[in-house]
Amino acid sequence: MNEGLTQLIEISRYYGKQKEFVIAGGGNTSYKTNEHLYVKASGTSLSIIDENGFCKLDRNKLKEIPEKQFSTNPSTREEEVKTILLNSRINPETGLRPSVETSLHDLFNYNFVVHTHPTLVNGLMSCNKAEELTEKLFGEKALYIPYIDPGYILFKEIEKRMGIYTQTFGNQPKLVFIQNHGIFVAANTVDEIKSLYTFVFDQIEAELSSPPIIESIPVNSKISDVLPAIRMIFSDDTLKIATAFNNTLIADVVKNNTGFNKIAKPYNPDQIVYCKSEYLFIKNTTTSESIISEVKNKKADFENRNGFPPKLIFVKNEGVIVIEESASAVKVLKDIVNDFVQISVLAENFGGPHPMEQQQIDFINSWEVEHYRRKVAMAKNKLGKIENKIIIVTGAAQGFGAGIAQLLFDQGANIVVADMNEKKGKEFANELNALGSKNKAVFLKVNVSDASSVENLVRETVLGFGGLDVMISNAGILRAGSLEEMTPENFELMTKVNYTGYFLCAKYAKPVMKLQSEFKSDFYMDIIQINSKSGLKGSNKNFAYAGGKFGGIGLTQSFALELMPYNIKVNSVCPGNFFDGPLWSDPNTGLFVQYLKAGKVPGAKTINDVKAFYEAQVPAGRGCTAEDVVKAIFYIIDQEYETGQAVPVTGGQNMLN
Repeated sequence: MNEGLTQLIEISRYYGKQKEFVIAGGGNTSYKTNEHLYVKASGTSLSIIDENGFCKLDRNKLKEIPEKQFSTNPSTREEEVKTILLNSRINPETGLRPSVETSLHDLFNYNFVVHTHPTLVNGLMSCNKAEELTEKLFGEKALYIPYIDPGYILFKEIEKRMGIYTQTFGNQPKLVFIQNHGIFVAANTVDEIKSLYTFVFDQIEAELSSPPIIESIPVNSKISDVLPAIRMIFSDDTLKIATAFNNTLIADVVKNNTGFNKIAKPYNPDQIVYCKSEYLFIKNTTTSESIISEVKNKKADFENRNGFPPKLIFVKNEGVIVIEESASAVKVLKDIVNDFVQISVLAENFGGPHPMEQQQIDFINSWEVEHYRRKVAMAKNKLGKIENKIIIVTGAAQGFGAGIAQLLFDQGANIVVADMNEKKGKEFANELNALGSKNKAVFLKVNVSDASSVENLVRETVLGFGGLDVMISNAGILRAGSLEEMTPENFELMTKVNYTGYFLCAKYAKPVMKLQSEFKSDFYMDIIQINSKSGLKGSNKNFAYAGGKFGGIGLTQSFALELMPYNIKVNSVCPGNFFDGPLWSDPNTGLFVQYLKAGKVPGAKTINDVKAFYEAQVPAGRGCTAEDVVKAIFYIIDQEYETGQAVPVTGGQNMLN
């Protein structure tokens, strides 16, 4: 890899990772030599781009674009331009599609070009005095371009204006501002690119009289109460993900019609591509029922007019709800909402907002290039058995719970890693998210034996993902001991975690799941207790654990009778011993160590002797694994005609009569 491409990757990631410059993988960058242009492929994210994310193009072939006479029909013309771009690729077998702005990159005679859509810059570019203030702040250092629909026409206009600029000043501009669009920064070194961006930000910030202050505001219970219903209303074809949030700027927007009208029309093409160009504003927030009713009615009207559902719902005095097809897409929408409410405030500093005009909006709505870019950027990269389901796994920071959570995540589920261990839980959630998939994991701290803690767990899950589809009560503790050895304190602790904890998980999952069932009657949900083989058969000197697990199966059967009318299935999975997890294998506190010291295994002299003793009791000859348990979980979720069961996963050690 040549040094120029290495530097291009560095500068691309540098700006791509900063939300104030780039959202949703937008923007594009390039590096050129005399013969070749390396430009970001459409739909590729700058934040994680490597050499495989750039199209390598033949610059001699690109020269055909400014020289050729194209069709006067806009659609035909853009197809002709796209064909030249595709034919200019050195390695067409990669399937990469050059950015639509490739011709603009080639137009600059500087080595590096970095095009971004900074919030601060677009605040200036989306105001009524954009041209006047650009001249005031940057003078002859910048070229200002009024808004023109992206594509060939924009390229020709910039080519013309750049030619005039070069004749006037003797060199090409290094800063090109485009109304309602963003900025191109060009230079021969990446250090100068950074210096120019710093200069631009300093100049704009110095002009601000009232910079936007964005601080998070907690979303109240009214929104969390309606979010599962709204998610189901929008999940008419495929299961959706939703989130709700509020902050100081959104709070101003949702006060009344005047506030909402400030953001009712989009400010830039990216906003249209990802959020569409029209949003719902819910005014009747008297009760949860009135919010749901208005959302349902306005969604139907929106779809009749547009042929697709809305993505953003602003709720008067409450905040905003965003709905998309994946958790990662929801995150993008959230970032874009925060971006355009800031742009609105920034534009107020510069003489008032100048949103896009309807003709411009219509062009972006129908432009194939932007739809392709979004399709690539937001494409799902997996189709799992439980894709887009929202699943809480308690006790998931490590061990058996983490193994279960990992396998469910691998099949496309959004996972809430719920645990007491904050450090390990956050690390594990980050590991899952580092895989780059469209589903997401979050860590939420919980004490399953505390009612308020479990209630908060469910509420935060709903606010983060929009609902709850599967509650897996896995958290548990084990303190073995005879009647003489077991203290009342340890017995009560185990009962609280292993028995009461399951009750609390079911109790606070029920209202969310019941509400989802009300608005999507063919949708099935699950409450699953990870029980134990000790819930099927007594365990010598382990009565506190076995008693809680026996009781858990009683809860499962009783919950199943109560909840099946709402399509909520309740089942237990009863695994055999997970010998490889910390419960058994921890070198200091594991059961192998405990049993060896207690002399529970006659003749055992080492930990391996104890392990061999217990493995010999299993017809399958080994301990249970997370994979074994998850296969049972998949069966339970997939089966719509079974509830109230205790499914053994014991390798034949426990067999049902």
